[in-house]
Amino acid sequence: MTNNIFPCLWFNGQAQQAAEFYCSIFKQSKIKDSTPLVVTFELMGKKIMGLNGGLMFKINPSISFFIMEETAEEVTDKYNKLLMGGKSLMPLSSYPWSEKYGWVQDKFGMTWQLMLIAEGKGSKKLIPSFLFTANQFGRGEEAIRFYNEIFSNAQTKRLERYPDGDAHAGKLLYSEFSLNDNELIAMDGPGAHEYTFNEAVSLVVDCKNQEEVDYYWNKLTADGGQESMCAWLKDKFGVSWQIVPRRLVELLNDADKAKAEYAMQALMKMKKINVANLERS
Repeated sequence: MTNNIFPCLWFNGQAQQAAEFYCSIFKQSKIKDSTPLVVTFELMGKKIMGLNGGLMFKINPSISFFIMEETAEEVTDKYNKLLMGGKSLMPLSSYPWSEKYGWVQDKFGMTWQLMLIAEGKGSKKLIPSFLFTANQFGRGEEAIRFYNEIFSNAQTKRLERYPDGDAHAGKLLYSEFSLNDNELIAMDGPGAHEYTFNEAVSLVVDCKNQEEVDYYWNKLTADGGQESMCAWLKDKFGVSWQIVPRRLVELLNDADKAKAEYAMQALMKMKKINVANLERS
């Protein structure tokens, strides 16, 4: 199984405006599809979904987008543009891990970590980044192992722990890993934080059939995970996932409006998606 995994951002009616704002800042970006409920767009070649879900959930810094750029000018330009109407979480400056780095929360609530990478140390990219805080602090490395056991083509590319003698020795300082060739970052976040993972930033797993839906649903809800409604679940670390069969997307976009409406009504009654029940009409 080589399923694509992509982030979904929860907005209160501002998905279209947010997508337009982000696409105006990043190259290799475009809006691919737009409906009143869902806006799908690409930033730096990475697929992202914007969902107009209402006031129920609010984005926080527990999952951010890590932006790696090759020039200081690009880092500065994007930081300043994302800062418009937002706020700085860490000022743009020189840090031990990068000559130029900054963390900003934009006017829609999404947070971005922008970093200059040394020549020859990688390429410019956008990577979702997990920050394990509060009651999840110290579980970053455990989470990586858990995800690596579930997803194929999993690889831990870099893993750094806080050194001996540090107050957080052994905890996850920084890690880069990939699931089904989708790059991710994870860190343990020490200190007092008023936030942790919630549904406002989730990860969508694109499934080709019911077998894959069953597999990921059962694996990700194991050992303390929680089922939710309409293809959503939380794993044992509190991270939200959407396990979505391609057939669901096809039915919701069917030219036959009656068939699409039936699929939507069936979806609203489901936790894990049952494709056969969706197709009954």
